[in-house]
Amino acid sequence: MATTRTTSPTEAAHHLRRGNLVAFPTETVYGLGADAFRPDAVRRIFEAKGRPADNPLIVHLRRQEQIGQVAARIPPVAQHLLDTFVPGPLTLILPKHDNLPSVVTADLETVGIRVPRLPLAQSFLEACDTPVPAPSANRSGRPSPTSWEAVEHDLGGRIDCILQGGRTDAGVESTVVDCTTDPATVLRPGAVSVESLRRTLGEVQVASSDADAAPRSPGTRHRHYAPSAQVQLVEDPSEAASGDRHAYVGLDAPAHTDALGAVYIEEDVRTYAHDLFHIFRVCDENEVEVIYAQTVSPTGLGRALNDRLRRAAAR
Repeated sequence: MATTRTTSPTEAAHHLRRGNLVAFPTETVYGLGADAFRPDAVRRIFEAKGRPADNPLIVHLRRQEQIGQVAARIPPVAQHLLDTFVPGPLTLILPKHDNLPSVVTADLETVGIRVPRLPLAQSFLEACDTPVPAPSANRSGRPSPTSWEAVEHDLGGRIDCILQGGRTDAGVESTVVDCTTDPATVLRPGAVSVESLRRTLGEVQVASSDADAAPRSPGTRHRHYAPSAQVQLVEDPSEAASGDRHAYVGLDAPAHTDALGAVYIEEDVRTYAHDLFHIFRVCDENEVEVIYAQTVSPTGLGRALNDRLRRAAAR
């Protein structure tokens, strides 16, 4: 299959409306979309990614008014979050509409919805004129793509079209909040911090284990976001062992930078999160064998960054 590249959201939407798969940028990472109401097209997402069929998809919408096409109702807590954070990098778990094909939700009675804020994504979704389920546009388990080149590396020849944008802004995926529980539950930390959710809602609980999160949210399987290199977590840069096929990434610089094959020192947590998946892919291109990744304070965006590091390091 030849994969078309385009900078036109209208052309990309034309592919999707014909039942094809289209990768498109959002403010978090690139997604791989299909028409929500074409079950055969949605199944091709799982095939192209090598994604387990029991892993639900997040449905992307252009406007809040489309929520009624995929969700049975909007609980008051969800409406509060919509009014505060949407459009943006927040996914809400809502009761599923009966008309939504079960392949989108992996047979669950809930659905995840998101309204991206990136103008190019909005233009694409407006032209699609249908809800678009879209996981990250990478092979399952690999680092999420933050550029169209990363999408092409993983899925070129396996999908129909790539809508080309720049590097994504956040670099980590959306925060997933289950609005069917009382209080609301963060299933996956992401670009919207738990602290900001609590300032808005008051009480918010955070899923404490994979068993809590996996049934309702993507991106919560134990090993995820992983490069080919082995990822080892360190608190202090001195823990990074020397080696010409070893790399280090973190906020603090190791003393022995010359003894490592590559060293990436990030200015702050936001930059670290933005660059992480790109760094993983560069390390793979350079045949790095071990990546020493420094963990950060588990507050704000640091909670999401540590989550991605931990899942990348899982064996």
